[in-house]
Order: sequence, then structure tokens, then C-alpha cells
Amino acid sequence: MIEPDHPKLSIGQQCKLLSIARSSYYYEPKGETEQNLCLMRRIDEQFLETPFFGVRQMTWHLRNDGHLVNEKRIRRLMRLMGLMPIYQKPNTSRPAKGHKTYPYLLRGLRVDRPNQVWCSDITYLPMRRGFLVTAPLLPQPTLLDCSSR
Repeated sequence: MIEPDHPKLSIGQQCKLLSIARSSYYYEPKGETEQNLCLMRRIDEQFLETPFFGVRQMTWHLRNDGHLVNEKRIRRLMRLMGLMPIYQKPNTSRPAKGHKTYPYLLRGLRVDRPNQVWCSDITYLPMRRGFLVTAPLLPQPTLLDCSSR
């Protein structure tokens, strides 16, 4: 969109009209260093053998091979290469075997007056010697619709 040989508008004026910085017109991407390309080649070779290796395992493997790398660098390179580890993710939608399913008591109940239905939430916070339990107290009775849960 910028014409370098424009007779009336300089490059700076054209950049200002387009609301872009002049430095972005002159910027040329550098690409990856030779060391990063070597690491990407090693990551690709290892990923073909162990497609379940994520960032942590890949970092650990490369460190064992003598490369001085950290997780942020490996994460960036794997993202650049489009590598995602293959592993079975937990299915939290299905209850575990033996898990008791409690009936939803508000199904079909029409909430049409204050104080008909109350709901609360309990949060367990892990502490050094057990758990801290928080339960919010409502300052005054209000109409709460818990039917969306």
C-alpha cells in the first residue's frame, strides 16, 4: 500500500496516513537462528518416536542430550512447528463407577416468590493442616434462581 517512489508523499507521510509506524515499513523478519533450527530438527525427530511427549518431557529429553534449553523456548518452538502431544484426556463428563448420582430436586418446580428456593456454595481451600471451608452468608433474604444449575 505504500509507494516508495510517490512524487508528492514521502514514506513517513504515507505511513502516517495509514496509521502505521514507519519502522514497520522497514522491518524485515530475521527468521530462526541456526541453533533453534537444530533444536527444531531434534524435536521433530524425537516427536516422531514419542508423539506423547509434551513440553516438559521434550525439555527433559533435550537437556539429557546436552542441550541447554528451558521450557519457554521449547514451548515456543513446538507451537511454531504446530506440534501437539497425543494423549488421552480425562473425560470428566462421565461419572466414575460407583459414584452416586443425586436427583435434581428443583426440576419442574416453578420459582415465583421470594424465599421459595435458596442455594449456597461451599469452597474447600487446602491449607497446611487440612482444609479451610468457606460458605458465603447472604445479608438478607433474596430471590435466588438455582434452576440453571
